[in-house]
Formats: sequence, structure tokens, C-alpha cells
Amino acid sequence: MAEEAVKTTSKSELAYEWLRERIARHEYGPGYRLVLAEIAGALDMSVVPVREAIRRLEAERLVTFERNVGARVAMVDQNEYVHAMQTLGVVEGVATALSAPGLSEGDIAKARRVNERMITLLDHFDAHEFTALNQQFHSLLFECCPNPQILDLVHQGWTRLSGLRDSTFAFVPDRAHRSVEEHEQILRLISEKADPLDIEFTARNHRWATMQAFLDARERANR
Repeated sequence: MAEEAVKTTSKSELAYEWLRERIARHEYGPGYRLVLAEIAGALDMSVVPVREAIRRLEAERLVTFERNVGARVAMVDQNEYVHAMQTLGVVEGVATALSAPGLSEGDIAKARRVNERMITLLDHFDAHEFTALNQQFHSLLFECCPNPQILDLVHQGWTRLSGLRDSTFAFVPDRAHRSVEEHEQILRLISEKADPLDIEFTARNHRWATMQAFLDARERANR
């Protein structure tokens, strides 16, 4: 019985990671129906560990369950977006500040090259590609955070925003120009080994500035 429980737990973890990755990649977008039998078949397992995995995703608010409908990838409304961005700004700011001492000159150079690629997109803007590079840029700066709990919160925040990230820069394309400038400011602070609080606040305010640009554009659109 104990061995069977371990196997079920292992399969549940596999199903969880498999589903979470597809939600994060936007392969399973907001509103996508998660059919237990189909997922279990794709993973060659019973529906029991898949159901457990979906319950975990539901607890993380990445999945919702509706009576007579079943499990769906959660829809992210505009208010939820704001709340998620506020939270991500805080935890990502801390993660970036904690990561800074462990970043090498090579790491910083790699992040700068990603930002330069983002700059090349500004004249012929592609919101989807810009967003993917934006996540890559920030990942290079926060992934070596020594606090695994904070890092997990950052990952959860990015995943939760997966449904609206592309539409953010599409809705406020002018924000992209200012965003790459702020990236350089963050890199400069890290290179100069600035006070961790300065790095934290700059990274946080960078995230919040994107949120505010979205709110301002929404207000103008509603006038």
C-alpha cells in the first residue's frame, strides 16, 4: 500500500508539472477545458493522479472547476491582472535583489544581449516575441535567488499572468520603449553592486510601471 501511494504521488507530481508547463507556455490558454481522461491518456496514467494535480493547480488559482462543466484554465480578468502585477512586483523585486550578488559579469552580459534583442523589435513590434524575451531577461536576473520560497512565488506570479502577458504590451506598445530603458537601469545597478534596496525598488517599480501604463490606457479607452 505504501509503495502504491508513493507511485501515485510521483505520477501526480508529473501530471502537475506537465499541466503547469503548458499553462505557462499558453498552450492551454484561459478557458481551456481540462479533460481528465484525455490528459491521463496522454501521460499513460490513471485519472487519479491527474485529478490530484488539477486540485493543486486549482489551489494556486490557475484552474477553476465548474459544476457540469469540469476543470478549465482560469480566466484572468483585469482586476486579477492588477493584483497579480502588484504581488509580482514585490516578490520579483526581492528575488532580483537577493540574486544580484551571485550574478557574474557573464550573466549580466547575457541579460544585456537579450535586452538588445528586445530593442531591435521596437521598430517592427511583435508583442508575443517581445514578451517572451522580457521573461527571459528577468529570469536571468532572478533565477539564482537563494530563497526557494520567494523564487517559487515569482514563478507562480509569472504563470498566473500567462493569460494576459501578451495582451499587455499589445495594449500599451509605447510602454515597451521605456521598459528596455529601465532594464538597462537595473543592469547598471547590479553591475555597480548598488544597495540591495535600490535594486529591489527599481525592479519592483519597473513591474508596477507596466501595470500603471495598462491602467492608464484602459482608462483612456473607457472615456
